Amino acid sequence: MAYDEGLAERLRLALSERKGLTEKRMFGGLAFMLHGNMCCGIVESELMLRVGPENYGVILAKPHARQMDFTGRPMKGFVFISEEGYEEDVQLKQWLDIALTFVASLPPK
Repeated sequence: MAYDEGLAERLRLALSERKGLTEKRMFGGLAFMLHGNMCCGIVESELMLRVGPENYGVILAKPHARQMDFTGRPMKGFVFISEEGYEEDVQLKQWLDIALTFVASLPPK
């Protein structure tokens, strides 16, 4: 399964100044880890975000967001964002800020 290389480059650029960030191939796509904790990634052309259990319902109510359910079982605290939801750089930054805020609150692994 391939992932959107254009989105990968946009994520790399948006996250380039963040210390403690690494890339890892996961889920047939690409994941970005912050201090060892999964933060965001790409599965095919969808943006994957770790938003945490507290924000989960609020984020799912937003346009372009849906449960992360590629195994058939939703992963609570993780969402997919469709392409329309991150077309503009400002949209991508807003989504990333949500994930980065949550993951930065976790202890490093």
